[in-house]
Amino acid sequence: MSITIPQGSGFFSCCSLKLSIIVEHINYHSKLPDSLNCELSFEWYKKRDDYSDITYEYFEHYDNIDDVTITYPINYNQDYQFLNYSTLDYKNISPVSKKYFSPSKNILSFIEDMENKYNIIYENTCVLFYRGNDKITETKLSEYDDYLNYADLIIKHNPNIVFLIQSDETEFIELMLETFPNNSFYFEDKVRHMKKCNTTVDVVMSDKNYEFSKYYLGITIIMSKCKYIICGTGNCSIWIMIFRGNNNNVCQYLDGTWQNTIDCV
Repeated sequence: MSITIPQGSGFFSCCSLKLSIIVEHINYHSKLPDSLNCELSFEWYKKRDDYSDITYEYFEHYDNIDDVTITYPINYNQDYQFLNYSTLDYKNISPVSKKYFSPSKNILSFIEDMENKYNIIYENTCVLFYRGNDKITETKLSEYDDYLNYADLIIKHNPNIVFLIQSDETEFIELMLETFPNNSFYFEDKVRHMKKCNTTVDVVMSDKNYEFSKYYLGITIIMSKCKYIICGTGNCSIWIMIFRGNNNNVCQYLDGTWQNTIDCV
């Protein structure tokens, strides 16, 4: 049976919708779908007047992925972006993620380029990820100072730590770079950000969506590989966890409180 993935909105919202529909099919039919029709996906990220399926510019085609062992029922739906990520069914989600969301060769090449350019040593890198702006209409956002407090605790445990800063809010990036001038970096020309406001870069800078969505996928996978992650809650954050396959060494701001699995803080 073939299934059609409907149109979504933001990039990782589309991914969450797609994963949710695949999981629903597996749980109901006890098997993978025969094929996927993804022509409607990632509509925001297509070039003008492009009605083709661009899925495989981001992800390797599922037919090219070795068979994976699927165990079901799988506990996942697209609303899980707002859960405590320690409760996710990683064991059963991960094989499906590998089958349908393994990065394409171009994305892997971008990741390798960034790893080399910034000399990323994952075991010595802590992510400070803040998805702000219009996300405040969906969930509570933490104060910037919370990130600084957790970062200071990690520095006390590992004075050689390097911070990877990622945000769509210019003020957050500037504050973190100013606070950690000698041990922080961000992907300067590969990230779109703007002053705090109630919209998204995908709307304000829509002419760059096609190019920068690929960068952002690669950056998200890079973040997933880092030693520590401090983040908020939403589709971007949950996909860091899905690519990571766990929420070990993660501080997640959820509904006004911090959920912490980092031993040293």
